[in-house]
Amino acid sequence: MGKAFGVAAASLAAWTVLAFGRGRFWQAKVDGQRGFAPGVHAPKRVEVIVPARNEAATIGPAIASLVAQRYAGPLAITLVDDDSVDDTAAVARRAIDESSQRARFSIASGRALRAPWTGKLNALDAGVAFVERERGRPDYWLFTDADIEHEADNLAELVAKAERDGLDLVSSMVHLHCESGWERLLVPAFIFFFAKLYPFAWSNDPRRATAAAAGGCVLVRASALERIGGLPVIADRLIDDCALAAEVKTTGGKIWLGLSSRAASIREYETLEPFWTMVKRTAFTQLGRSYAMTAFAALGMAVLYLAPPALTAAGIARRDVRLVGVAGVTWALMSALYLPTLRAYGRPARDAITLPLAAALYVAMTVDSALAHARGRGGRWKGRVHRA
Repeated sequence: MGKAFGVAAASLAAWTVLAFGRGRFWQAKVDGQRGFAPGVHAPKRVEVIVPARNEAATIGPAIASLVAQRYAGPLAITLVDDDSVDDTAAVARRAIDESSQRARFSIASGRALRAPWTGKLNALDAGVAFVERERGRPDYWLFTDADIEHEADNLAELVAKAERDGLDLVSSMVHLHCESGWERLLVPAFIFFFAKLYPFAWSNDPRRATAAAAGGCVLVRASALERIGGLPVIADRLIDDCALAAEVKTTGGKIWLGLSSRAASIREYETLEPFWTMVKRTAFTQLGRSYAMTAFAALGMAVLYLAPPALTAAGIARRDVRLVGVAGVTWALMSALYLPTLRAYGRPARDAITLPLAAALYVAMTVDSALAHARGRGGRWKGRVHRA
């Protein structure tokens, strides 16, 4: 049992370092943009770009929530219909037919996908080009997904925060749907893992290199986007949100990322398959497309998340008090750090016991992502394969 105790001790040491030396990533503070009242500064012109490919199921409420924003400044919303084969555009129009603000809304056609562009960035850039051609450059761009529903004051608060804090990019990790069994298991864990990988406090600190954003809701100052060279600079990036944040930050811009309840995803995940597809698309790219890094990450996740409960059980079975003590304390620490994220999603503390299972599934998804790239099928999304 000497090796088992060594693994347990290593896991405890790692979790201790994460708890106190990783930017307090586990705090899961929600709505850090609140309290920034709209209308304090001169109104800024905002152009919203919504890329959409076969999003008829969610686009109606998303567009309706944007058109209904209580925002004092000039505001326009452009839906980029990215070669949809469903009724995405028609559903969007019907959703705002009775709105008094429907004049804010327009639809632009996507452009043919060409190398090195990824699908979403290609659609976003088509929207930017359309707006600049029709109305000129705004003060801010809001890039948001076709499944995000925004509370009426969300945009005003984001702009007010950007203005008051002198920020070039403000991004919200929107509240993900968390009702089905798979969602309850995997959504809070996803937020926890993301925050551990990109501690929000570090990303928001101009003195640190860490940079992250959440692509569902990204407000970026137009001058900052122009300064980095526009979206073509990140045309081939699968993890486009963090790539944009990194470009803005490395060119001297200030960025901010936080959890939000002011915008929420209305996309439902009733089964494991859509989670698997989402992670499989980007995990290997996140690891630098390195098989060695994938193996290292899988081993690290096993030591962090799987070893504590497994070794606790082994210690009980063998009546090894020392092993039970170290592994049990580690499991308790891991669970305690997870509690703020569970609270942010309205989940009970008992759900912390499921974190090792969620971690095991995410490891499997990551390994599958590497295997897909090995087969030349990496980066598959909505019928397209992006190998970047």
